[in-house]
Amino acid sequence: MTTTEPRPPADGPSEQPGPVVRTTAGAVRGRREEGLAVFRGIPFAAPPVGEARFRAPRPALPWDGVREAYAFGPPPPQDLGLTGGPSLFHVPDGDDWLTVNVWTPDPDPAARRPVMVWIYGGAYKLGHAGSPGYDARHIAADGDVVVVTLNYRVGMEGFAHIEGAPANRGLLDQVAALEWVRDNIAAFGGDPEQVTVFGESAGAGSVASLLVMDRAAGLFRRAIAQSVPGTFFSAALARDIGTALAAEVGLRPTVADLSSVEPRRLTAAGEALGPKMPQHLDRWGRAAPTVTPFSPVVDGEVLPVTPWQALASGAAQDVDLLVGHNRDEYRLFVALAGQLGQIDDERAGAALRLFAPGPDGAAAYRAAYPGASPGELYERVQTDWLFAMPSLHLAEAHRAGGGSAHVYELTWPAPGNGGALGACHGLDIPLLFGTYGADLGALLFAGTEPSAEALALSARFRSSWTAFARTGDPGWPAYDDQRRLVQVLDAEPVVTAYPEEAARRLWQEHDFEALPLL
Repeated sequence: MTTTEPRPPADGPSEQPGPVVRTTAGAVRGRREEGLAVFRGIPFAAPPVGEARFRAPRPALPWDGVREAYAFGPPPPQDLGLTGGPSLFHVPDGDDWLTVNVWTPDPDPAARRPVMVWIYGGAYKLGHAGSPGYDARHIAADGDVVVVTLNYRVGMEGFAHIEGAPANRGLLDQVAALEWVRDNIAAFGGDPEQVTVFGESAGAGSVASLLVMDRAAGLFRRAIAQSVPGTFFSAALARDIGTALAAEVGLRPTVADLSSVEPRRLTAAGEALGPKMPQHLDRWGRAAPTVTPFSPVVDGEVLPVTPWQALASGAAQDVDLLVGHNRDEYRLFVALAGQLGQIDDERAGAALRLFAPGPDGAAAYRAAYPGASPGELYERVQTDWLFAMPSLHLAEAHRAGGGSAHVYELTWPAPGNGGALGACHGLDIPLLFGTYGADLGALLFAGTEPSAEALALSARFRSSWTAFARTGDPGWPAYDDQRRLVQVLDAEPVVTAYPEEAARRLWQEHDFEALPLL
């Protein structure tokens, strides 16, 4: 979520010529910033507009001379409903949405540093690699790695089911960016054989998808998935929601119809439908309360089956996986809705009946958490079904398929707002990037300066993540079915058996299948 204007490069415009790197499409000039070489806004694919709209990404158009890579590319068109107001992106406009940014200690082809490729979250309907919260300077400098961030199509352009268009266009954009990394990153000092993809929320769902997509095979060696959402759509559900989206602008869900609407105007469809989704509970089931009409689609082609099913069958067994979640994931959404402390037993009961697994799930939750308040039960069951259990089950599926997985849980509470938000969704982003005053970090650290405790935990995030990118070992034992050891990230990090044992038992027989059309 972006709520602030991107800050300029740390040391302002460079008076000395910046480093020049030649890519497959042409030469780019970056800047020297705080000991790093930084390149922004490099196209990895052609603008997906005109005849290319709603199509798979096409190669970037070549250019002559040296292109200045000083500014982030424009964000893709997106639904900004989560920010509570109109567009808050004060960034360049334009159609060149599909760009990458590179932070490198040294653009020397002989360096061969590990490469980390960041995929942002945002409910598959918003996000921008140029957001200040994703400034990767600390990760690149502290870990001595090359960091790449990328834009991909979101919302209507990237994920809506449209007749005549490929499904999961946003995922195809990510594959194209990874192909750019394969073909170009050595010139920036990176090792194309040592690529790690990492992402949070919808970015983690994207990572899970990439793990099992044939088109992404061989493009990365390791994967980090932070708070994996369990919301993957069946083709039937995606088709029905796509029809409803198009109806919001009075059109059919076809390429011919929707191409007639300017991209940034078409976002109105998602913005209008999202708040209405709970009215379709009888048709869209668990997808309806998410107010997010976009998710990866199990279409049988781009994404043949769900990540859990594919990993358990041995897909990506040669890719190392680091996956985890935050203890109080759903509290962020309760707070953003202004409902902290206002959940009564009726609402808690409705959530338990809808989300708890099995025919007696609601009663089982109440028995497992006998002292929990209605608000705690409401948060717990939605934390579990939406993020915690999908993340844990991803590790278990990967292990079942012969792969190696390391698991973590973040339990350190956000200091802003008197600590009321706990270890909520998104807290791992400012801790990992060290961007405490930007974007979501401005809310989670509101009114506070990062304490020594926060700085130490932030450094631990970066050291563990970059160690994993370098070696496949983040510094704690791999998860197994006997001890179930995980890294608990708190003021005093410890390795212990998975802390949410009650939830694990409640969900152990549940399969995360594509959400159906009822």
